[in-house]
Amino acid sequence: MPPVILEVCPAGLADAELNELFAAAWPGHRTARFGPVLARSTAWITARRAGRLVGYVNVAGDGGAHAFILDTTVHPDERRRGLGVRLVRAAADEARTAGAHWLHVDYEPHLEPFYTRCGFHPTAAGLLQL
Repeated sequence: MPPVILEVCPAGLADAELNELFAAAWPGHRTARFGPVLARSTAWITARRAGRLVGYVNVAGDGGAHAFILDTTVHPDERRRGLGVRLVRAAADEARTAGAHWLHVDYEPHLEPFYTRCGFHPTAAGLLQL
């Protein structure tokens, strides 16, 4: 089996392949345009096996000390092999390089063990659903 290759901010990342990945990974995903999101991102990391997009994570930032992990996504065929942790750790490296001192992530309770493996610690935070 070919190795999974991570890339930081690869050129030519297409909406079609991101939508295909998200549709496989997230039940109920609706087709979206990713260009506006990527244009405002600090960084994004992709994972490819034999050219096929199998993972993605986005890093948003405030331009200062805070960065945020968004949309951590691994294709169901690639799960439980450590790829998600690799993606998040690569995203953390990019956030640090961009000057962030804090990396935040919001997640549902069932994802706490995953984000703990990535190095995150639970904190008290507020949420306002819009």
